[in-house]
Amino acid sequence: MPEVLASRWPLSPSVEGNSLRDALLAAWGAADRGYHDLRHLSEVLDRLDELAAAEVGFPPLSTRLAAWFHDAVYAGAHDDEERSARWAERALVGLVPDDVAAETARLVRLTADHRPRPGDAAGEALTDADLAILASGAARYADYAAGVRREYAQVPDEAFAAGRAEILGSLLAKPTLFHTAYARERWEPVARANVTAELERLARRP
Repeated sequence: MPEVLASRWPLSPSVEGNSLRDALLAAWGAADRGYHDLRHLSEVLDRLDELAAAEVGFPPLSTRLAAWFHDAVYAGAHDDEERSARWAERALVGLVPDDVAAETARLVRLTADHRPRPGDAAGEALTDADLAILASGAARYADYAAGVRREYAQVPDEAFAAGRAEILGSLLAKPTLFHTAYARERWEPVARANVTAELERLARRP
């Protein structure tokens, strides 16, 4: 998978750019990753491609760069997105115009709460692509939930279940999980059903 993903790097080939790409692939491919791994990166890029094919408008370079960086730092900590955004700010200097680097970092920060402002086309596309896992089929959703649990293996079951239920409940409390019309129409019903079912499973646990 790293070789396939390498071909989807959005910058033109260069020594510095290729080195950054490889560093990001190494971060995403770290052995301690559960859900937030190379497969997730690939799926987010796939969903951005799907949105673009459906003529959902967003700036391609900064949005795709933000996909590459959005979970580049992942330790299950509250500042993962901030640390990922700062990496983007540092690493993109000289590779892209300053405004593209700043926009990439801004978009990465949005993935902390997935609440872009109305009319933020790039933010809506990226956050929808990031949450599209919620609209997966049953087998992939089960893999996703298990992957998240592995990333918090050190947390006792009861504490994990309570924290996970809080996160899922906050998602369901949003007026919509997704922001683009395309995602709301095609992904929202399945995503809400999957999240509701997971909450019910957590509530039934011994």
